[in-house]
Amino acid sequence: MISLENIHIDLGEFHLKDINLEVEENEFFIIMGPSGSGKTILLETIAGLVQPKTGRIKVAAEEITHLPPEKRGISIVYQDYALFPHLTVVENIRYGLHFNKADKTAGENRLLELLALLNLEGLEKRYPESLSGGEQQRVAMARALVVNPQVLLLDEPLSALDPRLREEFRLVLKQLQQNTTATILMVTHNFSEALALGGRGAVMNGGRIEQAGSMEDIFQRPESTMVADFVGMKNLFAVTLKDEMAQINGLEIQLGHSFTASRGYIAIRPEDIVLSITQLQSSMRNSFPGTITRIISQGFYYEVHIAVDKVNFCALVTKGALLEMELQEGKEIFLFFKSTAIHTF
Repeated sequence: MISLENIHIDLGEFHLKDINLEVEENEFFIIMGPSGSGKTILLETIAGLVQPKTGRIKVAAEEITHLPPEKRGISIVYQDYALFPHLTVVENIRYGLHFNKADKTAGENRLLELLALLNLEGLEKRYPESLSGGEQQRVAMARALVVNPQVLLLDEPLSALDPRLREEFRLVLKQLQQNTTATILMVTHNFSEALALGGRGAVMNGGRIEQAGSMEDIFQRPESTMVADFVGMKNLFAVTLKDEMAQINGLEIQLGHSFTASRGYIAIRPEDIVLSITQLQSSMRNSFPGTITRIISQGFYYEVHIAVDKVNFCALVTKGALLEMELQEGKEIFLFFKSTAIHTF
């Protein structure tokens, strides 16, 4: 559906380099990466707002590299909504139809469908200043969809919403995918959003795509230390490999299978590490005693940092588990993890 071939863009000191990406029809594709990695510029390039120096962009097998934005069949929604303050909800949504050659009756019917789909009925005559953030976001979405775009681009659409509205709008986005034919590309830095909404995605860094593929592969099987760190693999170690063992500063970790390489990296998600105040009889191959060095609140969860000899591990526990085990800095603790929880690369 969307094909990016060898895209290169020069914007002063910042460059997008060697961007190659394939997105399937009606797919919900997630683009992730740290601030300044080029995510928004990539969206704007697809939309026609930024022109690539080299490379080709195709939508539905048609090359659109040099087409103006209004002829691409693509809509883009930014995180700040960009609604016209002097226009009502209906007038804001209808604005996109002024530049579209679709039949007026069909356009009005589509507008009514979107009012119902996005739960905007009853708000038609209100102005943006009287709407909540979630309502403004739904109006911006309706304005983008009223022209029946082939592709919908979303730039951090949930970042300005509070947690309750963010959860509500996730459901709206799910409904959109099920009730429209548009292919959706969404930029986000929120991992839970990415996992909840996308089947596939890509991680960008420094103007390049570091890894693209299924969300499961990106989160569980990163291909570089940058991706591993970005997706929260807080236990990331350079190791020496021999047979089925990885060695870190003298600490031996059982991998469960052998590797031909002598050096590499291992990564373990913090939620895959089990803590206990006593030694357990467990099938988990890796078991170590350690000392808690730090506890960091992450809202509903806590990061517990444990020193095992010269190696520092990070585990994730609930507040209930923290209180039940009476975890505190300086406490002796046992940690366990399965060999299948270890990603090696």
